[in-house]
Amino acid sequence: MKLAMAGLLTFASAILIAPGARADIKVGVVVSGSGPGSALGQPQMRTIAALPKEIGGEKVTYIALDDESDPTKGTQNARRLVIQDGVDILIGSSLTPVTMPMLDVAVESKTPIISLAAATAIVQPMDDRRRWAFKVVPNDDLMAAAILKYIAKSGIKTLGYIGVSDGYGEGYYKEVSRLAPQLGLTVTTHEVYARADTSAMGQALKVIATNPEAVFIASAGTPAVLPQEALRSRGYAGKIFQTHGVASEEFIKLGGANVEGAIFTGEAFTIADDLPANDPFRQVRDEFVSSYEKANGQKPNIFGAHLWDAVTLFKRAAANALKTAKPGTAEFRAALRDELERGKDVYLNNGLSTMSPTDHNGYDERSAFLIKVEGGKFRLVK
Repeated sequence: MKLAMAGLLTFASAILIAPGARADIKVGVVVSGSGPGSALGQPQMRTIAALPKEIGGEKVTYIALDDESDPTKGTQNARRLVIQDGVDILIGSSLTPVTMPMLDVAVESKTPIISLAAATAIVQPMDDRRRWAFKVVPNDDLMAAAILKYIAKSGIKTLGYIGVSDGYGEGYYKEVSRLAPQLGLTVTTHEVYARADTSAMGQALKVIATNPEAVFIASAGTPAVLPQEALRSRGYAGKIFQTHGVASEEFIKLGGANVEGAIFTGEAFTIADDLPANDPFRQVRDEFVSSYEKANGQKPNIFGAHLWDAVTLFKRAAANALKTAKPGTAEFRAALRDELERGKDVYLNNGLSTMSPTDHNGYDERSAFLIKVEGGKFRLVK
């Protein structure tokens, strides 16, 4: 989508003539509704219909755009939203590679952004660029540490690695290669493939050649099926570990018997039915599922929950920010940023969130649940 003002005004000057104070709150949503990240972005698009239409007595308008899983498109969309639409906050993207350049738009326009992607690099290290960025999905370093500790405790000593060739996969590999030696694990390979690839057989064969006791796959959505399918089809019988990026019914449906037994650390949403009825995580999940089903007539997945959680954080922050400023102003955007940073013990589908000036993700080990694909379902490992 081309910007109406492209080539006529610089970004900085356009911000100066952005719409002034108004009554309604505008939320700009950029997700990967098409392309390799569509398994994440499509359920997020559907979640919009279930989101609250009013916050603190003010009407909320959502403007959603598809970034087509492309970083350039994502940045164009973000600029359009802050310049042309004058949004108070940006939410997105679904993917780390698309989110990273969007951070520049956020800091230039002084508009808070809540990413729906996973890589730690979105919010760390904290600097001027990331001061306006927050993230609703648990950091990959948290999840990587939890699953690697489990792997080490199970007696495994050698671990093959296959990951997607972008910020998500490389972020996980960075953590795996850093933590493995500390836990007595040897990483035997570093194989990568693109999300859009139709096969990961070559990478699987190279991993098998190193004879690892287990394999770690760092991918998300349905592309995560490819390496595990290739490994099993070539007779690999060792344990296979995945990441929280696989927590969708599509992964199980596409993978079938090939993904049985996969283990990963993931969010409470995925195994909420295995928690007590009065558990706060289960209650949060139930509220989201009820709203989503009412709006869409079908069950949601964890990727839709990412957007729901982002708006949950935004809703709390906006209610407080409205006490000091009006929507459509720089003061309101600044107040939103500050209030997001003050969120304490907020139960979400993704975990228990407590933000701070140095932590714009806000989770700890209480948000990492050990999960296994068992009988065609995601089950809590007890």
